[in-house]
Amino acid sequence: MEFSVLRLKKNQDRRLRAGHMWIYSNEVDTKSTPLKAFEQGQPVVVENDQGKFMGFAYVNANSLICARLVSRDKAHPIDQSLLVHRLKIALSLRERYYAKPYYRLVFGEADGLPGLVVDRYGDYLVAQLTTAGMEVMRDDVLAALDKVLSPRAVLWRNDSAIRELEGLDRYVELAAGNMPEHVDVHEGGCHFQVSPSEGQKTGWFYDQAANRDLLMPQVKGQTVLDVCSYVGGWGIRSAVAGAKSVTCVDSSQHALDQVENNARFNKVSDTVKTHKGDAFDTLKQIKAVGDKFDIVVLDPPAFIKRKKDMKEGTAAYRRLNEMAMSILSRDGLLVTASCSFHMDRDSLLRTVQQAGRHADRHLQLLQVGQQSPDHPVHPAIPETAYLKAYYMRVLPTM
Repeated sequence: MEFSVLRLKKNQDRRLRAGHMWIYSNEVDTKSTPLKAFEQGQPVVVENDQGKFMGFAYVNANSLICARLVSRDKAHPIDQSLLVHRLKIALSLRERYYAKPYYRLVFGEADGLPGLVVDRYGDYLVAQLTTAGMEVMRDDVLAALDKVLSPRAVLWRNDSAIRELEGLDRYVELAAGNMPEHVDVHEGGCHFQVSPSEGQKTGWFYDQAANRDLLMPQVKGQTVLDVCSYVGGWGIRSAVAGAKSVTCVDSSQHALDQVENNARFNKVSDTVKTHKGDAFDTLKQIKAVGDKFDIVVLDPPAFIKRKKDMKEGTAAYRRLNEMAMSILSRDGLLVTASCSFHMDRDSLLRTVQQAGRHADRHLQLLQVGQQSPDHPVHPAIPETAYLKAYYMRVLPTM
């Protein structure tokens, strides 16, 4: 197969040589290789200004990230064979860490497949194509998944807003087989059911699994408040691990219905109750009536999706954490997480500390969490490291 050439400007190959996989439009020599000459998602050979081979990529002139590197090996261009190879490598990592087939199978750039996310629910797969290049390879992706795993069904969950940045339509579509309305998730000895077509993301947040594991040894006999609970990952697991009582708070009634179903599956309905409401409003109400909890888990959606959201989002994180501290018991535990890439670890810790000072509380950092190993971090791509969690002991001021 003949590949067109995408040529870089002088000295614009440094990030690629350092391991990054993205090429920005201002790094391309558009005089010799005009971006508008390429079709959306077209595979190309990337060369530096001296004509040296840098790798195979796919192009999208409509995106600020105008190309994404997929292979640095001349012998392995972008094709179905490469997809199969990368899927097998990704699978071998997950099978090393997980005894059961419930995990994120592919995490984009970190698995050498930029623009592709695949979550595995036993024999069922939910996939997201977030870039034009992967959308062009849709049939090849499906064939590769079938060759490696032979799933009973595959669902395209291509409704992420990020697709609009690539000039792509948003849709949810059955790709192969018959996908049930609900699929199983097994985590930490618990059994959950989630909706792959209607739930958030692909139905489950696998990235927090390792962080939930960190909490479980500390919940026995404790009262737990799970804020932004979704379908009860933190809360149900806490109840099964011996929590005295668990309250799950979410603004979605559909999510809370799933919490109640999952509580029944795990035989902890007597321990788990739900509350529909906004996180901030609910914490305010709890404080007003004087209720206290031994453990509060804050797992909110990203408050900072873009750099320009930094000021407002940081204020939201501080306010949420301060309110949570105000309803903790005298020697309580706060688990606070952020999935906002633009808020780094130090910024989150500083924000939580500021919340503690404003709430007149003394904090002790006990443990630090990050995304689960099925969401590996690419060391050269900071954007792949987005999730952080802090386990804070909250005491009266000292």
